[in-house]
Amino acid sequence: MTRFQAEFEQRGYGWWAVEVQATGQFIGFAGLDRVEDGMPFTGVEIGWRLARQAWGRGYATEAALSVLSYGFDTLDLHEVLAVTTATNLRSQAVMRRIGMTRDPADDFDDPQVPEGPLRPNVLYRISAERH
Repeated sequence: MTRFQAEFEQRGYGWWAVEVQATGQFIGFAGLDRVEDGMPFTGVEIGWRLARQAWGRGYATEAALSVLSYGFDTLDLHEVLAVTTATNLRSQAVMRRIGMTRDPADDFDDPQVPEGPLRPNVLYRISAERH
């Protein structure tokens, strides 16, 4: 948490806790981060990680839409990226629901992951104009 707070203060963006509004239960996090060094592209990436019991309830989509609004409306970003493994169909569905699009020509093998099913990745994008 200390690292997340420091990054947020330094850059103006980072990771937020995601809670169920009705109960205040912590179910994960969502936010923005710089694309890691060594990737075949640069920019700002949106992401989310939710507890399994929170899947399928719309929380990831709701959180991601809030993060996008912050990125475009407050930070004045021109584009936001999202990356996931080619097999993570649930995250790809969230990416499409929030208006992101994929060009298969941008798909890549993550250089930081060993050979195997988690290495092939897909890249989604959304521009400020499309938001």
